[in-house]
Amino acid sequence: MNITQDEGIRIISGFTQLTPVDAGEFSQIDIQGMMKFNTSQYDINGLGNLTVMTSGMAGMQMLSVVITPFEKNMPLLSIDYIINKEYVKAIVEFYDLVADKNTAEYSGVLDAVKGLESRYSGLEDIITERTWHNDLMTVSLHKTGKTADEQFEKLFCDTLRCYMEMASELPVLSADEKAEKLALTLEYTDSLISKGGVSTDVFKKVLGEEKTKKFFGKVFFGTESRK
Repeated sequence: MNITQDEGIRIISGFTQLTPVDAGEFSQIDIQGMMKFNTSQYDINGLGNLTVMTSGMAGMQMLSVVITPFEKNMPLLSIDYIINKEYVKAIVEFYDLVADKNTAEYSGVLDAVKGLESRYSGLEDIITERTWHNDLMTVSLHKTGKTADEQFEKLFCDTLRCYMEMASELPVLSADEKAEKLALTLEYTDSLISKGGVSTDVFKKVLGEEKTKKFFGKVFFGTESRK
């Protein structure tokens, strides 16, 4: 199994132009001397922000991909993979940060990503505790299995391909719609800081609350450049 940052970039750039953005002081984040994350940020032309974080240590590989859409009525996409010699854990989540998720247009997006749930229903589920942001997710896949199972690499690629295919079919939002979408995204990211989350709590412990908020705004979700 070989899920790489390059493969994700290749899939996304097959649909639209990707422009690298300097992640600055957040290009590398050291987690208490135990793990170092390399951070890459991109502007996705006509869509929004892409952040990719990778780490490899002692036989373990971690990969996080976050697409934060600002210009189209798409869900925020978060993908987390933890891989070692024996097993892989895949967390794929679609956050409904939209004004109205019951429109025909957005229902079509949800139908497409629900197809991923059906396609990979045979993979073993990870039982996770319910959190405050579960209500924002119509579709999520929490899966685990043997590292040798090629289905996990296919899930990663199919998720990005499905997402970009749906995004390519949607019209660009109006200025007012973009402002509303940004406000919804900021409400979510601010709530992560105040209410917490698995990854957020780690960042807050390492970086502190204010620097985590800066990291989220400038890089991880890229909201700062959209204000």
